[in-house]
Amino acid sequence: MRTTAFALLLGLTTALPALAQHTAEQTQEDIKRHRAMAAAHQAAAQCLEAGKGEKVCMAELQQACKGLALGKSCGMRHAH
Repeated sequence: MRTTAFALLLGLTTALPALAQHTAEQTQEDIKRHRAMAAAHQAAAQCLEAGKGEKVCMAELQQACKGLALGKSCGMRHAH
């Protein structure tokens, strides 16, 4: 059992760094995606500040996040 667990752990520790490496092009795409997510959240904050209401602003945020990130709200959820 210990040998199997050790082999699994060794395999994971050697495989994970290889998975985490990105090409320069992938890094640039990640940067663009993060900037787009930040812009979508900034627009949502401005929407709320303008008094449009949470329902309207969240709908706009969800629309801006389509295809951009995981989840409907670019990875951000509130407790309420």
